[in-house]
Amino acid sequence: MNGDKSNLITKTLYEIFNEIPKSNLNKSNTPFVDAQKVINTASLKAAAVSGVAALPPGPFGFATIAPELYTVWKIQAQMVADVCALYGQNSHLTQESMIYCLFRHGSGHLFNDVVIRIGERALIKRASLKFMQSILEKIGMRVTQRVISKSITRFLPFVGAVTLAGYAKYDTSNVGKNAIDLFKSQIEFQDKETEKKSA
Repeated sequence: MNGDKSNLITKTLYEIFNEIPKSNLNKSNTPFVDAQKVINTASLKAAAVSGVAALPPGPFGFATIAPELYTVWKIQAQMVADVCALYGQNSHLTQESMIYCLFRHGSGHLFNDVVIRIGERALIKRASLKFMQSILEKIGMRVTQRVISKSITRFLPFVGAVTLAGYAKYDTSNVGKNAIDLFKSQIEFQDKETEKKSA
């Protein structure tokens, strides 16, 4: 059963990262202030989605897990794209930077070989497809464990709805902080060939 949930969540992750969202926002003269507004709006949307998804009791509630995660991650991904645009970093919005923003706060050690911080600079290493798949599978396992640990709340509809809504708001806020922290930096990319030559 746990394996089925893990596979479903990992599949959901693949769907999210298969297409990086675009932003309609322009570069801002006050990116931090405007980014906070974007983050607040996205956090409230994510909270509403999780809260409503947790209302069906017991087994009915479990059926909403994958759609809930998909919708919340889509909200977060669009938020990251919007923060990126506000900082004028559209060319640096990639699968690597997106997955870093969405999951750095909960799985930071997985990204030690993807994003390296050097003062005000951020070096993003181009990851191979195999490496990205490996990270998504590990994140899928972690998310599955979190979902299982919180599954009891789905048998407490109203309490569970408040709890999960609060967590979604908190999680989305952290994703926003990750995005600001990354896109306010001077970003450089390093592909595999460059890495080999410099070794």
